[in-house]
Amino acid sequence: MTKGNQIRKADYPIDSVFLDRWSPRAMSGEPITEEELFTLFEAARWAPSSFNNQPWRILYARRDTPQWPVFFNLLVEFNQSWAKHAAALVVFISKKTFDHNGEPALTHSFDTGAAWENLALQGALKGLVIHGMQGFDYDKAKTALKIPEGFNVEAMAVIGKPGRKEDLPEKLQERETPSGRRKLTETAFEGPYPQTEK
Repeated sequence: MTKGNQIRKADYPIDSVFLDRWSPRAMSGEPITEEELFTLFEAARWAPSSFNNQPWRILYARRDTPQWPVFFNLLVEFNQSWAKHAAALVVFISKKTFDHNGEPALTHSFDTGAAWENLALQGALKGLVIHGMQGFDYDKAKTALKIPEGFNVEAMAVIGKPGRKEDLPEKLQERETPSGRRKLTETAFEGPYPQTEK
């Protein structure tokens, strides 16, 4: 049942983990241990997928390692301005075919999104900053990270220890708060898609 978050209010009773998870940017720059990181990857591993194909792959770099600049330089300048204090950078990719028969796996992106959500919720439960984004060079990621043919680059995520919002660039400080959501009646429809919707 909902309890904690006073900024976000659910229309129906849900567990507080869904309201408490949000995408902050303020991080302390502290490192993250391999065990902490792999706890998040373990949560992602248990996501559901069509035929249990598990199409997601997770590429990552921890701060102060030779891999870090490769991942960091994929980010657009705006994201570099705050992600420089992250403990790890992650790229999610998905395999576009089934392992068992080589046929197209039409839900590869959908399934990889489920793995991302598992990771994000586990991170929130651990008190970490987890922020997903599309603000990076997708084509450069394919070459710089040597991603094979048959895989789709889905998204990047930043992982870190919480920091002070005052240390963010000034224009981001006012945005450092949980965001709301549109009303459920504008999202879920019984039957065909409403013709009045765009």
